[in-house]
Amino acid sequence: MENSALQFSETGNASQDGGAQCDGETQETFTPVLLDSCSVEDPGGPRKEVGRCQALCATCLRPFTRSLYLLPDNPTLRQKFRYSLLCPPHGRVGKWLTGLLIISLVFGSLVSLLGESALPGSNIFSLFVLFVLAEAAGRAVVPLRLPPLLGMLVVGILLKSVPGLDVIGKNIDQEWSAALRNLALVIILLRAGLGLDPAALRQLSFMVVRLAFSPCVVETLVVAVVTHLVLGFPWLWGLMLGFVLGAVTPAVIVPCMLVLSQKGYGVEKGIPTLVIAASSIDDVLAISGFGVLMGITFAEGELWVVILKGPFEVVVGVLYGLVLGALSWVLPVPSENNTDVLRFSLLLAAGVVSLFGSQMIHLGGSGALGCLVMAFVAGFGWRRQGMTEENHVDQMLEKAWIFFQPFLFALIGAEIQVDKLEGSTIGYGLLTLFVSLVFRMLTSFLVVMGGQLNLRERLFVALAWLPKATVQAAIGSQALDYARKTNAGPEEEKLGEQVLTIAVLSILVTAPVGAAAIMLTAPRLLSKPDQDKEKAVGTAQETLE
Repeated sequence: MENSALQFSETGNASQDGGAQCDGETQETFTPVLLDSCSVEDPGGPRKEVGRCQALCATCLRPFTRSLYLLPDNPTLRQKFRYSLLCPPHGRVGKWLTGLLIISLVFGSLVSLLGESALPGSNIFSLFVLFVLAEAAGRAVVPLRLPPLLGMLVVGILLKSVPGLDVIGKNIDQEWSAALRNLALVIILLRAGLGLDPAALRQLSFMVVRLAFSPCVVETLVVAVVTHLVLGFPWLWGLMLGFVLGAVTPAVIVPCMLVLSQKGYGVEKGIPTLVIAASSIDDVLAISGFGVLMGITFAEGELWVVILKGPFEVVVGVLYGLVLGALSWVLPVPSENNTDVLRFSLLLAAGVVSLFGSQMIHLGGSGALGCLVMAFVAGFGWRRQGMTEENHVDQMLEKAWIFFQPFLFALIGAEIQVDKLEGSTIGYGLLTLFVSLVFRMLTSFLVVMGGQLNLRERLFVALAWLPKATVQAAIGSQALDYARKTNAGPEEEKLGEQVLTIAVLSILVTAPVGAAAIMLTAPRLLSKPDQDKEKAVGTAQETLE
């Protein structure tokens, strides 16, 4: 036995001398501990055979064992690639293998539970494939400094328009698609309402209020006029589309502003705070205005009923939000265990009832407003009860949003069939978008005058007010869904498709352009604290000279 161990040790050392180099780097000494650690009561044959097998396995697996190979300080691409394939799995390879394993097990679970309903060709299978591809596309565009939603949106368009892949998009049930998108809208509305802090709103300057309201209202009016002239939209449909396009997207603006804030750009004058605060109010205005107009547009009956339905839906939405929001102050009892989980469940369930229930009773315009008011009132009461800035309910909603985000943008893209799009809709839609953005930027530039911002900083605010994505995806299809559900007629359905198409165009154009404009122009248009000090020192030196 000793001779065998000695022979293996010499072989192992010889192997190390000849092959323990990883691209020029000397590695750790390999010691055959497996032979000595194998303890069997019988000192005869079994221990000898087990030791030989373990030693043989260790020798064979040695070239693939990560712990025996270390990367040099400045590894080449080939060395990094080789190291990434060593076992056990690690890094990106480990993450991708984990993802593939989870995807396989989830699909197996669906097939085990639902049987044929989850096999290829079914609605469940198509939704599963759409979610996986959308999530992968969203992660793939992040290294390109593009928002993930853009990759998700493109995947949805491809799955409905590319021959061969369009089978996936066509097998998705429209009712399932509408339900998933509405669930995503509920989460967006709840997060928007919770994000409105009354104390902070009272402290906001008049400039923030102007920036939140003026560009949205101006763009809404411009869109209504342009679409009425070039596309023949009725005025109500034009205004509805205007509110869809009038909202900026926190999904693009907030991350960009946080990065700029960390680097110090515009911090001294509060530009990142100004843009983030105004974007939240802007979204609330756009969603509320759209909901009211949609309720008026699809109202049926006599003229006086149509006129009163809009204000009535506003009252119903506000009352629902006030009552449910106030109830959330006392239920669940704040001292109970798992209070945050119960609050999250209550808020989400009440939001679903508000949005889906309002459509059932034909008061669709009150649903979104009810969600917003309820979340705002609930957040106001929770802050008074001692809720800190670390809002656990909002964190749970954020995790839910991570799940629903691929569904929202991919399903919105799947509503677009490129081969059925009319050239006039695309052309005039782009024209409408261009004209409205010009007026929007001009208004944004003018409304921030009169404060401490200089010319370059006002120009940056105007550029930062470009990106559109989340709200457009959330409410862009609402009119089409409502027209289908109520059988409003082919004309209304066509108008809904045009609204959705222009909303998708606005995402495709403004999301990447707006994100690039913010990040590229900030170093040139905004100043950092150290830059301001250098300028002051330089000016003082010039004065002394």
